[in-house]
Amino acid sequence: MRVFVPATLAMLQRLVAEGSLQPVGGTAFAVTPTLREAYSDGDEDELADVALREAALASLRLLGEEPADGLPARRAVLEAEVADDAEVTVRPDLDDAVVRLAAPVPIDRVIAAYVDNAAAEPAVLAAVEVIDEADLGDEDAELTVGDAQDHDLAWYAPQELPFLLELL
Repeated sequence: MRVFVPATLAMLQRLVAEGSLQPVGGTAFAVTPTLREAYSDGDEDELADVALREAALASLRLLGEEPADGLPARRAVLEAEVADDAEVTVRPDLDDAVVRLAAPVPIDRVIAAYVDNAAAEPAVLAAVEVIDEADLGDEDAELTVGDAQDHDLAWYAPQELPFLLELL
C-alpha cells in the first residue's frame, strides 16, 4: 500500500541519519476504500493527491508541536510503499484517508519526499499559528491555512534528501 507520511525537516534528518522513521502516532494517509467512496469521480492519481494534501495539512500541525532546531518552517511529506498486511490499519473513524502504521518506515521503502520551497515559509508560519482556530471553523484562519496549502510541494527522490538537508 502506498502511504503519505506527514513529517518535518527534523524528521527527515532523523530518517536519513537512522535509516527509518516512525510516524507521529503511527499516522499516515492513503487511498483508502472510504476515500474512494467520498469521491465519485477521480482516478488513483487524483485520489493520491488528496491523500498527499491531507498529509501536508498534518505536517502543519507537526510544525506547531516540534521545536524548529534552527530549521526553516516547511511542510514535508514522505511517500512510501508499505506491506498491506499487519503494518497498516485503515482508520475511517478519524478521516477518509487516515491509516495507522504499526512499524517504522525504512528509507528503502520511501518513493519520494515532498517539501515546501523557501517561498512558502511565510505562509506556512502564518498557518502554523492559526491551524487550531481553522479546525474550529474560524474563516480567517481557514483562509490563512489555505494560503499555505496553495503552495505546491517540491518533489525529491530519496537519494536527494541528504543533499537537500545539507543545503538548508
